[in-house]
Amino acid sequence: MSHQSAIKLTQSVKSYAQKLGFDLCGVAQVVSPQGVSRLQGWLDKGFAGEMTYLSDRIEAYRDPNLVLNNAKCIVMLTMNYATAQPVVDQPGHGRIARYAWGQADYHDLIKSRLRDLESHFVSESQKELGENSQVRTIVDTAPLLEREFAMLAGLGWFGKNTMLINKHRGSYFFLAAMLTNVELVPDQPFEASHCGTCTACLDACPTDAFPEPGVLDASRCISYLTIEHRSEVPQSLREGIGNWLFGCDICQEVCPWNRKTRTSTEEVFQPQQNHNPVNLPQLFDLPDDAFRKRFRKTPLWRAKRRGLLRNAAIALGNSPGPGWDTALAIGVNDSEPLVRGAAAWALGNIAQHPATELLIARWKIETDDGVIHELNVALKKLESQAEDSHFDSN
Repeated sequence: MSHQSAIKLTQSVKSYAQKLGFDLCGVAQVVSPQGVSRLQGWLDKGFAGEMTYLSDRIEAYRDPNLVLNNAKCIVMLTMNYATAQPVVDQPGHGRIARYAWGQADYHDLIKSRLRDLESHFVSESQKELGENSQVRTIVDTAPLLEREFAMLAGLGWFGKNTMLINKHRGSYFFLAAMLTNVELVPDQPFEASHCGTCTACLDACPTDAFPEPGVLDASRCISYLTIEHRSEVPQSLREGIGNWLFGCDICQEVCPWNRKTRTSTEEVFQPQQNHNPVNLPQLFDLPDDAFRKRFRKTPLWRAKRRGLLRNAAIALGNSPGPGWDTALAIGVNDSEPLVRGAAAWALGNIAQHPATELLIARWKIETDDGVIHELNVALKKLESQAEDSHFDSN
Protein backbone atom coordinates (compact mmCIF):
# COMPACT_ATOMS: atom_id res chain seq x y z
CA MET A 1 0.00 0.00 0.00
CA SER A 2 1.29 3.44 -0.88
CA HIS A 3 2.08 5.98 1.82
CA GLN A 4 -0.57 8.26 0.35
CA SER A 5 -3.20 5.55 0.74
CA ALA A 6 -2.13 5.00 4.34
CA ILE A 7 -2.48 8.72 5.04
CA LYS A 8 -5.89 8.83 3.43
CA LEU A 9 -7.22 5.81 5.34
CA THR A 10 -5.80 7.08 8.62
CA GLN A 11 -7.43 10.48 8.19
CA SER A 12 -10.69 8.83 7.20
CA VAL A 13 -10.89 6.58 10.26
CA LYS A 14 -10.03 9.45 12.61
CA SER A 15 -12.59 11.76 11.07
CA TYR A 16 -15.34 9.15 11.16
CA ALA A 17 -14.48 8.17 14.74
CA GLN A 18 -15.03 11.77 15.80
CA LYS A 19 -18.42 11.80 14.07
CA LEU A 20 -19.35 8.68 16.06
CA GLY A 21 -18.65 10.43 19.36
CA PHE A 22 -15.11 9.26 20.12
CA ASP A 23 -13.12 12.11 21.63
CA LEU A 24 -9.59 10.99 20.88
CA CYS A 25 -8.23 8.70 18.21
CA GLY A 26 -4.65 7.61 17.64
CA VAL A 27 -2.82 4.85 15.81
CA ALA A 28 -0.13 2.56 17.20
CA GLN A 29 1.89 -0.09 15.44
CA VAL A 30 1.42 -3.65 16.63
CA VAL A 31 4.33 -4.60 18.87
CA SER A 32 4.90 -6.88 21.82
CA PRO A 33 4.15 -4.38 24.59
CA GLN A 34 6.84 -3.75 27.20
CA GLY A 35 4.11 -3.64 29.83
CA VAL A 36 3.74 -7.43 29.72
CA SER A 37 6.85 -7.86 31.88
CA ARG A 38 5.42 -5.35 34.36
CA LEU A 39 2.13 -7.21 34.27
CA GLN A 40 3.89 -10.48 35.05
CA GLY A 41 5.73 -8.94 37.99
CA TRP A 42 2.47 -7.42 39.21
CA LEU A 43 0.76 -10.79 39.03
CA ASP A 44 3.66 -12.48 40.85
CA LYS A 45 3.16 -10.08 43.76
CA GLY A 46 -0.49 -11.13 44.10
CA PHE A 47 -1.82 -7.69 43.25
CA ALA A 48 -4.51 -9.15 40.93
CA GLY A 49 -6.55 -10.61 43.78
CA GLU A 50 -9.10 -13.09 42.44
CA MET A 51 -8.70 -11.97 38.81
CA THR A 52 -7.03 -15.22 37.74
CA TYR A 53 -8.09 -14.69 34.13
CA LEU A 54 -5.23 -12.19 33.79
CA SER A 55 -2.53 -14.79 34.41
CA ASP A 56 -4.42 -17.33 32.29
CA ARG A 57 -4.11 -15.00 29.29
CA ILE A 58 -0.59 -13.68 29.84
CA GLU A 59 0.77 -15.14 26.58
CA ALA A 60 -2.01 -13.48 24.59
CA TYR A 61 -1.07 -10.12 26.11
CA ARG A 62 2.43 -10.57 24.71
CA ASP A 63 1.25 -10.88 21.10
CA PRO A 64 -1.67 -8.86 19.66
CA ASN A 65 -1.60 -11.24 16.69
CA LEU A 66 -3.35 -13.72 18.96
CA VAL A 67 -6.21 -11.20 19.09
CA LEU A 68 -6.17 -10.60 15.33
CA ASN A 69 -3.95 -12.67 13.06
CA ASN A 70 -1.49 -10.62 11.01
CA ALA A 71 -2.49 -7.39 12.78
CA LYS A 72 -0.29 -4.45 11.82
CA CYS A 73 -1.92 -1.45 13.49
CA ILE A 74 -4.19 -0.67 16.42
CA VAL A 75 -6.54 2.29 16.34
CA MET A 76 -7.05 3.47 19.92
CA LEU A 77 -10.09 5.52 20.85
CA THR A 78 -11.52 7.26 23.89
CA MET A 79 -15.09 8.18 24.81
CA ASN A 80 -15.77 10.70 27.56
CA TYR A 81 -18.24 9.65 30.28
CA ALA A 82 -17.97 12.62 32.66
CA THR A 83 -21.45 13.99 33.28
CA ALA A 84 -22.71 15.72 36.44
CA GLN A 85 -20.48 16.59 39.36
CA PRO A 86 -20.34 14.09 42.25
CA VAL A 87 -23.16 14.43 44.73
CA VAL A 88 -22.70 15.45 48.34
CA ASP A 89 -22.72 12.40 50.61
CA GLN A 90 -26.15 11.64 52.03
CA PRO A 91 -26.83 9.37 55.03
CA GLY A 92 -27.99 5.93 53.95
CA HIS A 93 -27.01 6.45 50.34
CA GLY A 94 -24.31 4.61 48.43
CA ARG A 95 -22.05 6.09 45.80
CA ILE A 96 -21.50 4.64 42.34
CA ALA A 97 -18.46 5.25 40.16
CA ARG A 98 -19.25 7.93 37.62
CA TYR A 99 -18.91 5.65 34.60
CA ALA A 100 -21.90 3.60 35.79
CA TRP A 101 -24.38 6.43 36.45
CA GLY A 102 -26.15 6.01 33.12
CA GLN A 103 -29.11 3.98 31.97
CA ALA A 104 -27.21 1.32 30.03
CA ASP A 105 -23.99 -0.66 29.98
CA TYR A 106 -21.30 1.35 28.20
CA HIS A 107 -20.13 -1.80 26.42
CA ASP A 108 -23.34 -1.87 24.40
CA LEU A 109 -23.06 1.74 23.23
CA ILE A 110 -19.37 1.57 22.36
CA LYS A 111 -19.68 -1.78 20.61
CA SER A 112 -22.43 -0.33 18.44
CA ARG A 113 -20.27 2.66 17.51
CA LEU A 114 -17.30 0.38 16.83
CA ARG A 115 -19.39 -1.71 14.45
CA ASP A 116 -20.16 1.46 12.52
CA LEU A 117 -16.49 2.42 12.52
CA GLU A 118 -15.52 -1.06 11.34
CA SER A 119 -18.02 -0.96 8.47
CA HIS A 120 -16.75 2.45 7.41
CA PHE A 121 -13.13 1.35 7.56
CA VAL A 122 -13.71 -1.87 5.61
CA SER A 123 -15.61 0.07 2.95
CA GLU A 124 -12.94 2.76 2.65
CA SER A 125 -10.08 0.27 2.57
CA GLN A 126 -11.90 -1.68 -0.14
CA LYS A 127 -12.11 1.47 -2.24
CA GLU A 128 -8.50 2.38 -1.62
CA LEU A 129 -6.87 -1.06 -1.75
CA GLY A 130 -9.30 -3.07 -3.82
CA GLU A 131 -9.49 -5.79 -1.19
CA ASN A 132 -11.22 -6.45 2.11
CA SER A 133 -9.32 -5.62 5.27
CA GLN A 134 -9.32 -7.68 8.44
CA VAL A 135 -10.61 -5.88 11.50
CA ARG A 136 -11.41 -6.68 15.13
CA THR A 137 -12.91 -4.19 17.56
CA ILE A 138 -12.55 -4.44 21.32
CA VAL A 139 -14.03 -2.95 24.49
CA ASP A 140 -12.50 -4.51 27.62
CA THR A 141 -13.06 -8.06 26.41
CA ALA A 142 -9.82 -9.22 24.78
CA PRO A 143 -6.28 -9.76 26.13
CA LEU A 144 -4.93 -6.42 24.96
CA LEU A 145 -3.02 -3.88 27.05
CA GLU A 146 -5.27 -1.01 25.99
CA ARG A 147 -3.65 1.67 28.15
CA GLU A 148 -0.18 0.89 26.83
CA PHE A 149 -1.30 0.96 23.21
CA ALA A 150 -3.20 4.19 23.91
CA MET A 151 0.07 5.69 25.15
CA LEU A 152 1.87 4.37 22.06
CA ALA A 153 -0.90 6.00 19.99
CA GLY A 154 -0.15 9.35 21.63
CA LEU A 155 -3.33 9.65 23.69
CA GLY A 156 -1.80 10.24 27.13
CA TRP A 157 0.45 9.04 29.93
CA PHE A 158 0.13 6.68 32.88
CA GLY A 159 -0.75 8.61 36.02
CA LYS A 160 0.52 7.66 39.46
CA ASN A 161 -2.93 6.12 40.02
CA THR A 162 -2.29 3.92 36.92
CA MET A 163 -5.04 5.67 34.94
CA LEU A 164 -4.35 6.94 31.42
CA ILE A 165 -4.42 10.74 31.60
CA ASN A 166 -4.73 13.24 28.77
CA LYS A 167 -3.85 16.91 29.30
CA HIS A 168 -7.08 18.09 27.68
CA ARG A 169 -9.44 15.25 28.59
CA GLY A 170 -8.33 14.17 32.06
CA SER A 171 -9.03 10.49 32.78
CA TYR A 172 -12.82 10.18 32.75
CA PHE A 173 -13.02 8.22 29.51
CA PHE A 174 -13.49 4.69 28.22
CA LEU A 175 -10.88 3.06 26.00
CA ALA A 176 -11.70 1.11 22.87
CA ALA A 177 -9.56 -0.45 20.17
CA MET A 178 -9.73 -1.51 16.53
CA LEU A 179 -7.04 -3.87 15.25
CA THR A 180 -6.45 -4.20 11.52
CA ASN A 181 -4.08 -5.87 9.10
CA VAL A 182 -3.87 -2.63 7.12
CA GLU A 183 -0.83 -0.39 7.46
CA LEU A 184 -1.86 3.02 8.78
CA VAL A 185 0.17 6.06 9.75
CA PRO A 186 1.15 5.67 13.43
CA ASP A 187 1.09 8.60 15.84
CA GLN A 188 4.02 9.59 18.01
CA PRO A 189 3.98 7.76 21.37
CA PHE A 190 3.29 9.91 24.42
CA GLU A 191 6.59 9.68 26.27
CA ALA A 192 6.29 12.48 28.85
CA SER A 193 4.56 12.41 32.22
CA HIS A 194 2.80 15.45 33.59
CA CYS A 195 2.12 14.30 37.14
CA GLY A 196 5.23 16.02 38.45
CA THR A 197 5.55 15.90 42.23
CA CYS A 198 1.78 15.63 42.79
CA THR A 199 0.72 12.68 44.96
CA ALA A 200 -2.94 13.67 45.49
CA CYS A 201 -4.27 10.37 44.15
CA LEU A 202 -1.92 8.28 46.30
CA ASP A 203 -2.63 10.26 49.45
CA ALA A 204 -6.43 10.19 49.01
CA CYS A 205 -6.86 6.42 48.69
CA PRO A 206 -8.63 5.26 51.88
CA THR A 207 -7.46 1.64 51.57
CA ASP A 208 -3.80 2.39 50.72
CA ALA A 209 -4.07 0.55 47.43
CA PHE A 210 -0.93 2.11 45.92
CA PRO A 211 2.25 0.48 47.27
CA GLU A 212 4.21 2.89 45.09
CA PRO A 213 3.47 5.48 42.38
CA GLY A 214 2.14 3.83 39.24
CA VAL A 215 1.43 0.50 40.94
CA LEU A 216 -2.02 -0.56 42.09
CA ASP A 217 -2.61 -3.41 44.50
CA ALA A 218 -6.02 -4.35 43.15
CA SER A 219 -6.73 -6.57 46.13
CA ARG A 220 -6.96 -3.38 48.23
CA CYS A 221 -8.70 -1.19 45.65
CA ILE A 222 -12.31 -0.20 46.39
CA SER A 223 -13.27 -0.65 42.73
CA TYR A 224 -11.93 -4.19 42.76
CA LEU A 225 -13.42 -5.02 46.16
CA THR A 226 -16.91 -3.84 45.21
CA ILE A 227 -16.98 -5.25 41.67
CA GLU A 228 -14.52 -8.04 40.87
CA HIS A 229 -14.05 -9.52 44.35
CA ARG A 230 -16.63 -12.30 44.73
CA SER A 231 -16.10 -13.36 48.33
CA GLU A 232 -16.08 -11.66 51.73
CA VAL A 233 -14.31 -8.30 51.86
CA PRO A 234 -11.42 -8.51 54.36
CA GLN A 235 -12.50 -6.93 57.62
CA SER A 236 -9.45 -4.68 57.68
CA LEU A 237 -10.58 -3.01 54.43
CA ARG A 238 -14.30 -2.61 55.10
CA GLU A 239 -14.09 0.72 56.87
CA GLY A 240 -12.06 2.15 53.99
CA ILE A 241 -14.86 1.34 51.54
CA GLY A 242 -16.93 4.07 53.17
CA ASN A 243 -20.22 4.50 51.33
CA TRP A 244 -19.14 3.18 47.94
CA LEU A 245 -21.68 0.72 46.55
CA PHE A 246 -20.02 0.10 43.18
CA GLY A 247 -16.58 1.19 42.12
CA CYS A 248 -14.70 4.26 43.29
CA ASP A 249 -13.64 7.61 41.81
CA ILE A 250 -11.56 9.05 44.64
CA CYS A 251 -8.18 8.93 42.90
CA GLN A 252 -9.72 10.60 39.83
CA GLU A 253 -11.73 13.18 41.77
CA VAL A 254 -8.59 14.59 43.38
CA CYS A 255 -6.53 14.58 40.17
CA PRO A 256 -5.78 18.15 39.03
CA TRP A 257 -6.09 17.10 35.38
CA ASN A 258 -9.79 16.36 35.94
CA ARG A 259 -10.65 19.84 37.20
CA LYS A 260 -11.69 21.05 33.77
CA THR A 261 -13.01 17.82 32.33
CA ARG A 262 -15.47 18.32 29.50
CA THR A 263 -19.04 17.20 30.10
CA SER A 264 -20.26 14.26 28.03
CA THR A 265 -23.36 14.80 25.94
CA GLU A 266 -24.04 11.10 25.42
CA GLU A 267 -27.58 10.46 26.58
CA VAL A 268 -26.95 6.97 27.94
CA PHE A 269 -24.20 8.28 30.23
CA GLN A 270 -26.44 10.88 31.87
CA PRO A 271 -27.07 9.95 35.53
CA GLN A 272 -30.27 8.21 36.43
CA GLN A 273 -32.07 9.70 39.39
CA ASN A 274 -31.77 6.54 41.48
CA HIS A 275 -28.12 5.91 40.56
CA ASN A 276 -26.63 9.15 41.80
CA PRO A 277 -26.54 8.11 44.62
CA VAL A 278 -28.49 4.96 45.61
CA ASN A 279 -30.83 4.62 48.59
CA LEU A 280 -29.22 1.64 50.31
CA PRO A 281 -31.97 0.48 52.71
CA GLN A 282 -34.41 0.29 49.79
CA LEU A 283 -32.22 -2.30 48.04
CA PHE A 284 -32.92 -4.85 50.76
CA ASP A 285 -36.66 -4.49 50.19
CA LEU A 286 -36.44 -5.27 46.47
CA PRO A 287 -37.73 -8.72 45.40
CA ASP A 288 -35.30 -10.66 43.23
CA ASP A 289 -37.17 -9.94 39.98
CA ALA A 290 -37.35 -6.21 40.73
CA PHE A 291 -33.66 -6.17 41.63
CA ARG A 292 -32.77 -7.87 38.37
CA LYS A 293 -35.00 -5.54 36.35
CA ARG A 294 -33.39 -2.48 37.90
CA PHE A 295 -29.76 -3.49 37.42
CA ARG A 296 -29.63 -6.24 34.78
CA LYS A 297 -28.70 -4.04 31.80
CA THR A 298 -26.43 -1.66 33.68
CA PRO A 299 -22.72 -1.93 34.55
CA LEU A 300 -23.74 -2.64 38.16
CA TRP A 301 -24.86 -6.14 37.25
CA ARG A 302 -21.18 -7.08 37.03
CA ALA A 303 -21.29 -7.41 40.83
CA LYS A 304 -24.58 -9.35 40.73
CA ARG A 305 -27.26 -9.08 43.41
CA ARG A 306 -25.22 -10.73 46.16
CA GLY A 307 -22.25 -8.46 45.53
CA LEU A 308 -24.31 -5.29 45.51
CA LEU A 309 -26.13 -6.22 48.72
CA ARG A 310 -22.83 -7.17 50.36
CA ASN A 311 -21.52 -3.74 49.42
CA ALA A 312 -24.72 -2.04 50.57
CA ALA A 313 -24.48 -3.69 53.98
CA ILE A 314 -20.85 -2.60 54.40
CA ALA A 315 -21.71 0.95 53.38
CA LEU A 316 -24.55 1.07 55.92
CA GLY A 317 -22.25 -0.32 58.57
CA ASN A 318 -19.84 2.52 57.86
CA SER A 319 -22.44 5.26 58.32
CA PRO A 320 -24.75 4.48 61.25
CA GLY A 321 -28.16 6.10 60.96
CA PRO A 322 -31.72 5.69 62.19
CA GLY A 323 -33.57 2.73 60.77
CA TRP A 324 -30.57 1.02 59.21
CA ASP A 325 -31.25 -2.01 61.43
CA THR A 326 -34.53 -2.65 59.59
CA ALA A 327 -32.74 -3.09 56.28
CA LEU A 328 -29.90 -5.06 57.84
CA ALA A 329 -32.40 -7.35 59.57
CA ILE A 330 -33.52 -8.35 56.09
CA GLY A 331 -29.90 -8.69 54.97
CA VAL A 332 -28.84 -10.92 57.88
CA ASN A 333 -31.58 -13.36 56.85
CA ASP A 334 -30.91 -13.20 53.10
CA SER A 335 -30.62 -16.40 51.08
CA GLU A 336 -26.98 -15.58 50.20
CA PRO A 337 -24.31 -16.26 52.85
CA LEU A 338 -22.23 -13.41 51.41
CA VAL A 339 -25.02 -10.94 52.18
CA ARG A 340 -25.78 -12.41 55.60
CA GLY A 341 -22.15 -12.15 56.67
CA ALA A 342 -21.81 -8.52 55.57
CA ALA A 343 -25.09 -7.60 57.25
CA ALA A 344 -23.92 -9.25 60.48
CA TRP A 345 -20.74 -7.17 60.42
CA ALA A 346 -22.74 -4.02 59.75
CA LEU A 347 -25.13 -4.69 62.65
CA GLY A 348 -22.17 -5.09 64.94
CA ASN A 349 -20.70 -1.86 63.64
CA ILE A 350 -23.75 0.39 63.94
CA ALA A 351 -24.61 -1.00 67.39
CA GLN A 352 -28.24 0.06 67.31
CA HIS A 353 -30.65 -1.24 69.94
CA PRO A 354 -32.03 -4.42 68.27
CA ALA A 355 -28.68 -5.48 66.78
CA THR A 356 -27.83 -8.04 69.46
CA GLU A 357 -31.25 -9.66 69.32
CA LEU A 358 -31.10 -9.86 65.51
CA LEU A 359 -27.64 -11.41 65.54
CA ILE A 360 -28.51 -13.98 68.22
CA ALA A 361 -31.69 -14.97 66.38
CA ARG A 362 -29.69 -15.57 63.20
CA TRP A 363 -26.89 -17.35 65.07
CA LYS A 364 -29.34 -19.94 66.40
CA ILE A 365 -30.28 -21.09 62.90
CA GLU A 366 -27.16 -20.30 60.84
CA THR A 367 -25.37 -23.23 59.15
CA ASP A 368 -22.70 -21.47 57.08
CA ASP A 369 -19.32 -21.44 58.85
CA GLY A 370 -18.29 -18.11 57.35
CA VAL A 371 -21.49 -16.40 58.46
CA ILE A 372 -21.23 -17.96 61.93
CA HIS A 373 -17.77 -16.43 62.23
CA GLU A 374 -19.14 -13.01 61.22
CA LEU A 375 -21.95 -13.35 63.75
CA ASN A 376 -19.54 -14.29 66.55
CA VAL A 377 -17.25 -11.35 65.79
CA ALA A 378 -20.18 -8.92 65.68
CA LEU A 379 -21.65 -10.23 68.94
CA LYS A 380 -18.30 -9.98 70.71
CA LYS A 381 -17.93 -6.42 69.50
CA LEU A 382 -21.37 -5.48 70.81
CA GLU A 383 -20.65 -7.21 74.12
CA SER A 384 -17.39 -5.31 74.47
CA GLN A 385 -19.09 -2.02 73.69
CA ALA A 386 -21.79 -2.75 76.26
CA GLU A 387 -19.15 -3.46 78.91
CA ASP A 388 -17.30 -0.26 78.09
CA SER A 389 -20.53 1.71 78.29
CA HIS A 390 -21.36 0.18 81.67
CA PHE A 391 -17.87 0.97 82.97
CA ASP A 392 -18.09 4.59 81.75
CA SER A 393 -21.48 5.09 83.43
CA ASN A 394 -19.96 4.09 86.76
